[in-house]
Amino acid sequence: MTPAQIVQRQLDAYDTGDIDAFLATYTDDIAVYDHPSTLLMRGHDAMRETYSKLFASAPDLKTHISQRIEHGNFVVDYETVTGVPGGGTRSVIAMYQVR
Repeated sequence: MTPAQIVQRQLDAYDTGDIDAFLATYTDDIAVYDHPSTLLMRGHDAMRETYSKLFASAPDLKTHISQRIEHGNFVVDYETVTGVPGGGTRSVIAMYQVR
């Protein structure tokens, strides 16, 4: 699979709230950062805890990609997320390093 295909698989799992499929796209040592260097979480256990709560509280989450850039093993998406807790939308620039 290409890096973009792996990222898309992750987004599809996010949109359906499938925590197991979502985590399957990440390595065990996943680290999530608020750019450039603030560590938000590390590892599958932290991801499962955080995203299970999110998926339960917001079953209508959907991600819409308006722009995707793929360069080597990096994928950068400009995303609009709908169905977020509290209503409204969230604009996100997500950067993925696929290995």
